[in-house]
Amino acid sequence: MRIAISTGGGDAPGLNAVIRAAVLSAIDRGWHVLGIKRGYMGLLGEDEVIPLTRDSVRGIGHLGGTILRTTNRGNPFHYPVKQPDGSFIEIDRTDELMDNARNLGIEALITIGGDGSLAIAQQLFEKGMRVVGVPKTIDNDVSGTITTFGFDTAVTTAMDAIDKLHTTAESHDRVIVLEVMGRDSGFIALHSGVAGAAHVILIPEIKWDIQNVCDHIMMRDGLGKKFAIVVVAEGVPFDGEVGTMGESMPGQAKRVGGVAERIARAIQARTGKECRSLVLGHLQRGGMPTGYDRLLATRFGGAATEAVANAKWGHMVALQTPHIVPIPIVEALKEHRVVDPSHDVVRTARRIGISFGD
Repeated sequence: MRIAISTGGGDAPGLNAVIRAAVLSAIDRGWHVLGIKRGYMGLLGEDEVIPLTRDSVRGIGHLGGTILRTTNRGNPFHYPVKQPDGSFIEIDRTDELMDNARNLGIEALITIGGDGSLAIAQQLFEKGMRVVGVPKTIDNDVSGTITTFGFDTAVTTAMDAIDKLHTTAESHDRVIVLEVMGRDSGFIALHSGVAGAAHVILIPEIKWDIQNVCDHIMMRDGLGKKFAIVVVAEGVPFDGEVGTMGESMPGQAKRVGGVAERIARAIQARTGKECRSLVLGHLQRGGMPTGYDRLLATRFGGAATEAVANAKWGHMVALQTPHIVPIPIVEALKEHRVVDPSHDVVRTARRIGISFGD
């Protein structure tokens, strides 16, 4: 058996641990493994396809990033091609991709990615490629799995930032608004905000009002607590719209963010309190994965190889405690995973005095 591994979409702590476990598990079965650089670029002649051996993956399990590199602009079904006038058109290069895979003797593909990459994997499966998926997103927004690797590390990074902001906010009697990742799902904001003892958490799943946020801050002020920490997911709408940050590259989803600064200005204008904003940004994606993410990623990598051995094509591996199980990718794509406003974590946050601005 000769299999290939690719990593697509945004990077996440734990990718290398998945690669390592999948490679070692495959070699243990006597298989050969190839690594496709930058998503599917390696199969499209835009990058390399390299052999992955025991030496290739030695000592990478604790490292952030991915040795195969990644991209969120390489959808082979809608591949952006620059025209002479500078504009871009999209073409379907999947026939070329599948021909190149056959020429390399690739019999199965393990693709590691979020909902976008998994949607591509499902389409390739429908076109005849033998595919197994591994869910990857720091946003924790893939359905069918209790959690995804990278999420715990992102939450830990955000929580560490909140811890540090507490001391400076209290020292200066300031309100500090921290923006964390979460385009459509507020899991990072919710979990880091509760763990870091934030005073206000704003997420896309709960409709909020700026006056309610200011009232909560001023209530604290009246109790002698002159500072406040507001944690906000980047995809939270403000004044009816979601903010954007700069231009997106061709083939890339719109970049959202910048809401923390707008909220901070509004709070300062309404309360008269000095406000600051901070965008945590890509710090959440970087660094070494936590122990939990290393273990989960390793389990996912081993389970993906087992799914290949069992011919579970068109499936992805998922954590359904206490086991890792294969589920159809199409089932995971049926709905976007979001925070349930009635979830125990939300209820607990409310009971300990955290406001959601509603």
